[in-house]
Amino acid sequence: MAELQDSSSSPKLKQTLGPLMLWGLGVGYVISGMYFGWNIGLEKGGTLGLAIATFFIIIMYVTFTFSYTELACAIPKAGGAFDYADRGLGKNMGFIAGIAQIVEFVFAPPAIALAIGAYFHLSFPQFDTIAIAIVAYLIFTGLNIYGVKAAASFELIITILAVGELLLFTGATMPEFQFENLKQNALPNGVEGIFAAIPFAIWFFLAIEGVANVAEETINPQRNVLIGFGSAILTLVVLCLLTFSSSVGVAGWEAIVFPVGSETASDSPLPLALGRVVGENAFLYELLITIGLFGLIASFHGIILAAGRATFEFGRVGYAPRFLGKVQKKFRTPANALIINMVVGIIALLTGKTGEIITIACFGALSLYIISMITFFSLRKKEPDMPRPFKVPMYPVFPALALTIAVVALIAMTVYNLMLGAIYFGFVSASFIAFKMFYKEEAKVV
Repeated sequence: MAELQDSSSSPKLKQTLGPLMLWGLGVGYVISGMYFGWNIGLEKGGTLGLAIATFFIIIMYVTFTFSYTELACAIPKAGGAFDYADRGLGKNMGFIAGIAQIVEFVFAPPAIALAIGAYFHLSFPQFDTIAIAIVAYLIFTGLNIYGVKAAASFELIITILAVGELLLFTGATMPEFQFENLKQNALPNGVEGIFAAIPFAIWFFLAIEGVANVAEETINPQRNVLIGFGSAILTLVVLCLLTFSSSVGVAGWEAIVFPVGSETASDSPLPLALGRVVGENAFLYELLITIGLFGLIASFHGIILAAGRATFEFGRVGYAPRFLGKVQKKFRTPANALIINMVVGIIALLTGKTGEIITIACFGALSLYIISMITFFSLRKKEPDMPRPFKVPMYPVFPALALTIAVVALIAMTVYNLMLGAIYFGFVSASFIAFKMFYKEEAKVV
């Protein structure tokens, strides 16, 4: 990842990323969702409930990704959805899009940190899961503060390893696949379980839009962002289908949600499935845990990076306290934004509630998707002549589908998570009130 090029109040970003790096970042941001988190949706909806939810979420992400790519190619800036909404809908909606993006990117890492702790704990049970998660936060926040010049290469390498491990896992478990296992207690909570499983279907793909946040650092973004986005979503859809079917097909959904003798949902479903095939002492089992950690680290490190830039951009334009938009003089990185994000993330992970943290992140993501698609239609109407190197296929069907599914998903999530929804919308409302009270037009950097 390119470093910030100067320490002024409006630093520029160096263009260094090509399509392969963008693919690595796009898949790397998301791939941890294949290793954990999604299995909690099985507890909510069973195999059929999560499968139905995932089917519609895949449609949403495919249509959203192509629509969002049009925005990213036309407005290649580090703020992503914040920059698009600010231009298409005005500063008020720009702020809301930005705060939703920050919530998504800040709350996804603590959930991943808990999974890193859970996977590490499998091999070294003497270490506490929470302690490992906090150490991971300190290490990777420190690395991002020190400098991220080689981050994209690092992401690419460990992402390739993580993809290879998922394919290896599929190859090991598929011989034991039985269709009957998919039908065991397939819809335990009825239709309601489908809606309750939505956040965990989203977790399969959460944060892929982070590719847009590095458009400003991409060589020929009008071409390469499309290639990076498109290849990443295709890879993730294939991995999602393989991981889902091969995991549940071994022994049914309950076997990869609840460890033997426990009623608490696990943060390491793939080892539970593989352990039933090869045993917990097998080399392949240890290999899964080791390389699985790389997959979690890829997402953890990548989203910390994206979160730092989203928060940094907010401070850079004056929509948040200006110190968040400052560049650390020695390392020339957004250290203040990274540290604040780490503090919030550690507070979240101390709750130990992976499912709730994932749901909060999904509230931010869906809000972001809805505002982005409204922005899409607004810019098509307001600025029809704006250069658009890439235009979404099947307009207006693709953006309309993405918008519709995102709205239904957000309503369903709110209904089935009233307390978490109240916390999320309360935070957004309080942030917006503070923004209106303290924001000054002249503080914005044009």
